[in-house]
Order: sequence, then C-alpha cells, then structure tokens
Amino acid sequence: MRKAFPLRWCIATLLFLATAINYVDRQTLSIAIPVIRDRFGLSNVDYSRILFAFLLAYTIMQVAAGKIIDRLGTRRGMSICISWWSAAAVLHVLASSTFGFGVLRFLLGMGEAGNWPGSVKTIAEWFPPKERAMAAGYFNSGSSLGAVVAPPLISWIVLQFGWRPAFALTGLLGFFWLVAWLRISYRPEEHPKLTAEERKQIIGVNEPGHLGSGNIRWIDLFRYRQMWALIVGRLLSDPVWWFYVFWLPEYLKRQRDFSMAMIGTFAWIPFFTAGVGSFAGGAMSSYLIRRGWSLGAARKSVLLASASVMVAGIPAVLTPNASISLAFISVATFAYASWAAVFIALPIDIFPKEVVASVYGIAGTAAGFGGMLFTLITGIVVDKVSYVPIFVAAGVLPTIAAIALILLIGRIGPLSWVVQAESAQAKRCV
Repeated sequence: MRKAFPLRWCIATLLFLATAINYVDRQTLSIAIPVIRDRFGLSNVDYSRILFAFLLAYTIMQVAAGKIIDRLGTRRGMSICISWWSAAAVLHVLASSTFGFGVLRFLLGMGEAGNWPGSVKTIAEWFPPKERAMAAGYFNSGSSLGAVVAPPLISWIVLQFGWRPAFALTGLLGFFWLVAWLRISYRPEEHPKLTAEERKQIIGVNEPGHLGSGNIRWIDLFRYRQMWALIVGRLLSDPVWWFYVFWLPEYLKRQRDFSMAMIGTFAWIPFFTAGVGSFAGGAMSSYLIRRGWSLGAARKSVLLASASVMVAGIPAVLTPNASISLAFISVATFAYASWAAVFIALPIDIFPKEVVASVYGIAGTAAGFGGMLFTLITGIVVDKVSYVPIFVAAGVLPTIAAIALILLIGRIGPLSWVVQAESAQAKRCV
C-alpha cells in the first residue's frame, strides 16, 4: 500500500501558492509602471509616493494582521486577508492618477500584510522544529515564483490587452486559491484527514518553554532581546528586497534601455535565482543541524554568509554591460532569499506558536518602516543623482543587519516562558 503524502506539505504548498499570488498582485504595478508612467506623466517621486502608500498600509497592518490571525486562527485569518487583497488588486482598473493608485495600493497593502504572519503561524502549527526552516523556505519561495511569473505574464497582457486587464486578471487568482484553502485548512488537532502517525509527528513534539505562553501579553514581547533582534534585522534588510521588487523594471527600462518585451523576457531571472536561494538557505540550515551543529550556529552561519553575498548588488550598477548587471543582481536576490528563508524560521524557533504571528507582524512593521523610508529616498536620489548610491546601500545594509542581529539575539532556542511569565507576575505583585 502506497504511503500517503504528508498532509502538512499539502498545507505548505497552499502557503507557497498564496505567497506566489501575493507577489503576482504586488508586481503587476511594478511591471506595468513604465506604460502607466508614460500614460499619466508620473515622475520617479510620484511613483515612490504610490509605493509609499502600499508600504504604509503594509507596515501598519503587519502588527494588526498578526494579532488578528493569532486570535481568529489561520483558517479564517488567511481567508480574510487574501479576499481583501484580491479585491483591492482588481479595483486597480479604476485608477487614473497618482492619488488613485496610491489609495488602491494602500488597500492592497492592508490585505497583503497578513500573508507572512499567517503563513509563519501555520508552519509553527503544522511542522516539527527540524522541518520548519525547510518549510519556511518552501512557502517563502512562492514569492520568487510570483516574481518570476509576473514579468512575462503581465508584460504579455499589457502588450496584448492593456494595463487595466492585467490588474483584473491577476487579481482574480486569489479567489481560486480561497476555494482550496477552505477545503483543507484546519488545525492539526482537529483535521479530519490527518493520519494518526502524522498527527503524532506534529502534535507529539514537546517543545520546552512553550507552555504557559498564554500569560504573555502582546506588549510583553518587547521585554525580550530576541524580539528586538528580529526588529533590527528586518528593519535593515527588507528595504533591499523592496528595492529589487519595486524598482528593477524601472531600472532596466530607464538605465539599461529595456523595452516592455525585454522586461518580460529577462526581468524574471533575478527572482528565479531568489527562488533557488530560498530553498538553498532552508536546506543548508537543516543540513548543518543534521551534521551536528546546534540550532543557533546553523541559523547564524547561513544568515551571515547570505548577507555578505548581497554585496553583489554594488558591481551590478557599476558595470556598463546590462547582462553582467542582471547577473550580479541575480546573485544578490539569491542571497537575500537564502537569508529570508532562515530568518522566517527564527520567530518559530524562539517564540510559542500562540504568539508567533504577532511576533512576525511586529518585525514586519519594522521592515515596513525601513522599506517606506528607503523607497522615498530612492525616488529622490534617482531623480537628483543616480541609482549608484541606492545600489551601494542595498549591498551594505544586509551585512550590517546580520551583525546587529547576531549580537542582539544571543542564544537561539525556545524561551522559558513559564518561568519568565511567573517572574514578571511576581514583580507586578510586589
């Protein structure tokens, strides 16, 4: 009798697809913006303000989405988020000005903010510790699939039918995903199709320090240095990814003379390498653990190595050859995705699953503030100077982020929540 495919990996595959759809919807504007800018006469600053609106909502809602998903559960929370952002994506067909695009990007950002907190919480619920980095890398690589699919797909739709149908068609994808999600997304404790063997693998894992987390209030999370390490790490590293996601098509068109057809043909390559990097980071971390490395040593080593490779973005802007430039950018995105796959596992390694969506949401809010600031700076610097200072910053920031995170985070492993919660309560009583 053939062994059943593990249900937890079916859940992870749905998270992978949700993340891919998230990025297709997010990238639609980035791919179509050369046409939209020419149609409505938008400057780099105008475009940066539109992006700022998305990041503002994304930043505000990271914390809120994490708290909502922790309260409602992943089934309902993820359903609400993808329904919201899919509807917002379709409504972009109504935009005709900087303000209009800004409002709709704000709505899109509100919904998309829930994807990562919800996915991370789902991984915490469905996967034992030894598989979490791999599962995190798997679902996170959906962002690379979405970014790979977006340039050829959206460029073709824009060239054949115009930019408005591109938003309408891609925005509908989330509603198809929702049907599958509602069919199989239950908690492992109550899933009707989960085998006894797999349930024991998932639920039978005893994670020290993850008991008594109900005593921890949301505000108490800020008492832990690990929380601040995650905040600083994402504050300094995420702006680099936002830059490549939002500005790469514009850079290729304005600085490398790519046409819309060329963007569709080549702009997916850096995101394909990011997909490979996402698997590589998670797999390398798991491999080192199997070889006897401690959890902390494995995670920190991959994080530092990945961050240092992102310096490849600097020669990308300095070379006169467009192909070599794209190759360097592809190396940088590979390294970023490797970093992100391991980073995503950190909240699960340290914090109990009951609050992991909130933890990831708080760190995501820091990332959003960093992305907002970097996006506005990019528009101003590109208009007044060039892309060179931006690429240099994108190459240096990840290494600073890795060093700061490693210095702040200390030991990586489950916190002693029962002891610390009781200690905090005792102090309040005194």
